Amino acid sequence: MSVAGESGSRAQQMRDQAQKIEQAAERSTDPAERQRLKEKARRILEQSKMESDRGSGDVDPM
Repeated sequence: MSVAGESGSRAQQMRDQAQKIEQAAERSTDPAERQRLKEKARRILEQSKMESDRGSGDVDPM
């Protein structure tokens, strides 16, 4: 598997994980826990975007 393929697979796994965390946040009855989970999902999505960009060679170093 190519580096781009590995990065894409990793990015997809991260997006799936973020979606599960987001769903857990929606089910949470504790507002603080809901917010914590939503932030965690947001961070994972940001990381997956960077991972995806890195794999496709779209990252501009400057």
